[in-house]
Amino acid sequence: MQAQLDVTVLRSGIPDTVPGRSVNLCERGIAAMLAGELVPGETVGIEVKLPRAMVRHQDRLRCGLEFLGLSVEQRATIRDWAKGSKVETDTDTEIDASAKLAPEPTAERKEADTGGGNGASSNGGVPPRPKKKRRWLGGLIFLVLLVMAAGLFWWKWNRGWEELESGLKTSETASAEKPQAQVPAEVMEKLLIHKVEPVYPADARKANLQGIIALDILVGRDGSVVSMHALNGPDVLARAAMDALRWWKFEPYRVNGEPAVVETTVAVEFKR
Repeated sequence: MQAQLDVTVLRSGIPDTVPGRSVNLCERGIAAMLAGELVPGETVGIEVKLPRAMVRHQDRLRCGLEFLGLSVEQRATIRDWAKGSKVETDTDTEIDASAKLAPEPTAERKEADTGGGNGASSNGGVPPRPKKKRRWLGGLIFLVLLVMAAGLFWWKWNRGWEELESGLKTSETASAEKPQAQVPAEVMEKLLIHKVEPVYPADARKANLQGIIALDILVGRDGSVVSMHALNGPDVLARAAMDALRWWKFEPYRVNGEPAVVETTVAVEFKR
């Protein structure tokens, strides 16, 4: 299952995020190609970026989203994973949380609930105030925890939408902008500050496919590759080249002293 992902590792107490792409997935882990090196034994955080989706159903805050652009193999992978996973509903979660928060009744409380067997308490018939106080305190704690959980859920949900909308706006803005200059490949090569080598696909290696893939790319004002398309070559090599190019980073090309969106051409070679 191939998907974009970010791997975060703590180095000297500072989080460092390394972008990459998953190669395959199993029940115990994931194989990935990363744009940086990791050390065996390091503990990392993994964030898998799923493809874009289209909203198909909506009911208040609940939405049904359909993945766009998934291959047959990716759909089969998700289907097989879903068959072996137990889906827990929100209702089940709330019931389990309530059961965990509700304390077990003690012998004293049971006796107080039944009035000590004679319909009255031991203090001359006065209602047991500690019992009511415990109930009130337990209800207050449960309410506070519920509000905190709801606030955390809302924060995560809102943050996720902000990140998604930010990414979509950036992509739409970059694609809508026209390049301000056509820059020769040798000039942009001198501005390249981060390069990721492409992965030679196993299928292409077996078929002895090799050669140079030329790509026309659009570089944004921040130096990132915002769009690209292959000009030649087999699709399997072109896809591998584009998977690597999306992580390339250039110093911003400047027109009249200001960062500009530019178009250029790059070449990626595959050879055995």
